[in-house]
Amino acid sequence: MSDNNNKMTQAMHRRDFLKHSAVAGAVAAALSMGLPFQAFAEEATPKAGGVLRLGLAGGSTTDSRDPGSWTDTFTFVGFSAVYNTLTEIAVDGSAIPELAQSFESTPDARVWTFKLRQGVTFHNGKSLTADDVVASINHHLSATSTSAAKTVLGDVAGVSAKGADTVVFELRSGNADFAYVVADYHLVIMPAKDGTADWQAGIGTSGYRLKSFEPGVRMDLERNPDYWKPGRAHFASAELLAIADGAARINALVTGQVDVINKVDLKTVALLKRNPNLVIEETKGAQQYTFPMLCDSNEFKNNDIRMAMKHAINRETLLASVLHGYGLVGNDHPIQPGSRFINTALEQRTYDPDQSRFYLRKAGVESLKVRLQASDAAYTGAVDASVLFKEQARQAGIDIDVVREPADGFFSNVWMKQPFTTSFWYSSLTADRMFSIGYAKGAAWNETHWDNPRFNQLLNAARGEMNAPLRQEMYNEMQALCRDDGGAILPLFASSVAARSNRVSHGPLTAPYGELDGLRLIERWWQA
Repeated sequence: MSDNNNKMTQAMHRRDFLKHSAVAGAVAAALSMGLPFQAFAEEATPKAGGVLRLGLAGGSTTDSRDPGSWTDTFTFVGFSAVYNTLTEIAVDGSAIPELAQSFESTPDARVWTFKLRQGVTFHNGKSLTADDVVASINHHLSATSTSAAKTVLGDVAGVSAKGADTVVFELRSGNADFAYVVADYHLVIMPAKDGTADWQAGIGTSGYRLKSFEPGVRMDLERNPDYWKPGRAHFASAELLAIADGAARINALVTGQVDVINKVDLKTVALLKRNPNLVIEETKGAQQYTFPMLCDSNEFKNNDIRMAMKHAINRETLLASVLHGYGLVGNDHPIQPGSRFINTALEQRTYDPDQSRFYLRKAGVESLKVRLQASDAAYTGAVDASVLFKEQARQAGIDIDVVREPADGFFSNVWMKQPFTTSFWYSSLTADRMFSIGYAKGAAWNETHWDNPRFNQLLNAARGEMNAPLRQEMYNEMQALCRDDGGAILPLFASSVAARSNRVSHGPLTAPYGELDGLRLIERWWQA
């Protein structure tokens, strides 16, 4: 995220990210103790061995080994322990080399060169080469690819091997954040087979081998004794169980069937805190809860209708009732408070039934009836939030028919297919990534089918803009466009709340993004 026109190194990415308030706070705490930040983050002594048992929401029978298809926590967390990426997001939020030993860009950030580590082998003994990286990236870039990461890589004109240990990316235009792009959890490096990535084998280079995988049920991992990364992958094995029901996850944790659960029902947090054997893990503002409206549907193609819906939701009430205060109100755009590029001048939208009725009349209707297909697959409490929204919208003359959908297959069969649903996102470390994967024209996860020419023009221009103030102006306008024209109602930035047994431990700091230590807990945590 550098604004300088020289080569971007690991140190520069680390320094620039410290402008983010969440990380700056962590660093300030470390410095106040007289400790270097990295030393503070690594002072705990890990213990080797044991079995890590996870009970996770997000598993589906439609899950696959294909990284381009991964859509939720179960696959993100499990396969992040099997594979590595070129870069890794450290606990301070910086992009650092992982399978890459180093990386640099040309002054215009258009050509990026990654030097690979030596001595890295796949689980089958094959040595990592540049050809494996090229095949893995092309898996998402090919003309027939349906990968969710295709849009993230949309600016890549080509990727090529330069010898056995160097990979060169040529972009159509500069991207100051490209080191973050290749850390995307979809862009794992797989072995090449006949020039293409062998994703079916489930073979990676990371700390755990895939022992078994039953989609929507479980995944079993065993430690890779030849892991190249020191000080990581402490457990002897890991077991992931897909547990869709929130109460069942809590019961599994309390009774000792699992060691860690995610998406804790916030109504139970106070009770769990009283259990001396359990620890609550909160990542503030880690997720975004949305109600996407399809802009190309008959129901929501008129922006006045979308604006009416946005004024008909009481964000403060949802924050208190659904999140129990574990989060912040949203403003119908995806840049979270505290982000480097947040538009601080943009007025916060509030609950205003009269304004909602104004937009309905502007659209030529006095009242409105819509169907909201909701599922707790999106987040714990999504159905409750939908029912509250229904009650709030009634004051504006909007009748919301809430239809509860099963968790299994929700993101395959309902999301992005039905006009009005529930959804969630992990908050992104970069504005460009969040806009690119969820709001850009043609993005695989453009959950509202929104197509705003001005927004798309600004997105392309801002991505390679090296002048920070000008880039800020572009992102400011893009946030306003999302807020006032987009199809996403984004009422809440939610903290990610997980819980663990005190049989499991980790360092003093965990990643200030995503959930479960940036999805890397299997590699980073250990047996207490």
